[in-house]
Amino acid sequence: MSNQITGADLHAQDTSLLKDIEDALSNCMKCGNCMAVCPLYKEIGKESAVARGKLALMEGVLKGQLPYSEEFEKIMLTCLSCKACATKCPCGVPADELIIRGRRAAAKARGLSPIKKNVFNLLKHRQLFDFALRMAGLFGPLSFKKLPRPMAAVARFPMPGMDARRITAPFAATPFRSQVPERITVANPKKKVGFFTGCTINYIYTDMGQSVVNVLKANDVEIVIPSTQHCCGTPVYVYGQTERTQAFAKHNIEVFEDAIKKYNLDAVIASCGSCAEALKIEYPHIFHDDPQMKARAEKLANMTYEISEFLVDVLPFRKDILGPVNETITMHDPCHMARGLKVTKQPREILNAIPGLKFVEMSAPDRCCGSGGSFNLAHYDLARQVNDKKIADIASTKADNVATSCPSCRMFLTDGLVQNNQPQNCYHVIQLLDRSYQAGAKKA
Repeated sequence: MSNQITGADLHAQDTSLLKDIEDALSNCMKCGNCMAVCPLYKEIGKESAVARGKLALMEGVLKGQLPYSEEFEKIMLTCLSCKACATKCPCGVPADELIIRGRRAAAKARGLSPIKKNVFNLLKHRQLFDFALRMAGLFGPLSFKKLPRPMAAVARFPMPGMDARRITAPFAATPFRSQVPERITVANPKKKVGFFTGCTINYIYTDMGQSVVNVLKANDVEIVIPSTQHCCGTPVYVYGQTERTQAFAKHNIEVFEDAIKKYNLDAVIASCGSCAEALKIEYPHIFHDDPQMKARAEKLANMTYEISEFLVDVLPFRKDILGPVNETITMHDPCHMARGLKVTKQPREILNAIPGLKFVEMSAPDRCCGSGGSFNLAHYDLARQVNDKKIADIASTKADNVATSCPSCRMFLTDGLVQNNQPQNCYHVIQLLDRSYQAGAKKA
């Protein structure tokens, strides 16, 4: 099958796949403001890398002037989904969402690649996905060598889809949700919350999940962790797979509806910015044509908070029992936290409340780290260029360690710190708060 559509086929292609966003595309004035903030454009300097170029290509396809070619699909996928372009746009064009629609149109016109189809199908089946990642945890030491850094490993053998230099994190021998009971009670609960763990915390960064539990218990919060929750759907959503995302969303909405009713929960929390954004923003959005599901999604969204947002704005967290953490810390703002949820003050309030901790701001804390979910796997060298800028910014602060609020960012920042021979380690904000509570308990 040819990768290009030419001649009569070009005029016969289904332009209706983009027809409903024609007005949104035309709102782009092609002013180029997005060029000033796009991390990829800053590295490669090509018009196709920036939102303006991508939207122009989509208009060309919509008008029948360009095909849904392999090159078109490649250009749509060369995007970190960092939302910087949409934030900078003076016309309010949601370029990040439109680019996802471009990916969706390309996938519908050309079909998914066999690799993506298999991965998405595996992800769709919760029990099979769980089994596969449990096996990865059990047999991971045979394939990955742990490095003398917290939660860092490198592949012992060539791994399909992974650069041999890539520093990753080892899979957990036992997933987090299997390490803890579904319900964690406290004597006199101030609040009762459901904990959406997400995949990365459940199968890799179980230390982050445990810190969330420790911090909530220290604040007299009862925790419910539904065992049947599944992936938030963001990995397929950013590839334009709306129907698949709806399946994930419907499942998670049902799971947490049951938990809210059974345990009389006050809130649902997530300690991953992307997961929180999915529950709060993406779920209501993807059900815009289904009033009943949209109402259910909005009800869950109104109860959902990123963990630092919950601790600062809802609880609020206890400061009288904190102990010293004598370190200098800088903060990386994940894209989905800073520009999706717009939650940046709360993590800093937590860090600044910790005795002994000196907080220093880097020059561009909200600049993308280059991870982009799976973008860093498909475009490792380009992602490394973006990440190197972030690591240089971290190094300039002279901080002992770096904090963030996203497990994917933590993983790629760790890779960058190792690749650039920097001594810092990367932790979730809640891990530092957990250490402070533990220090306070020892002091008491």
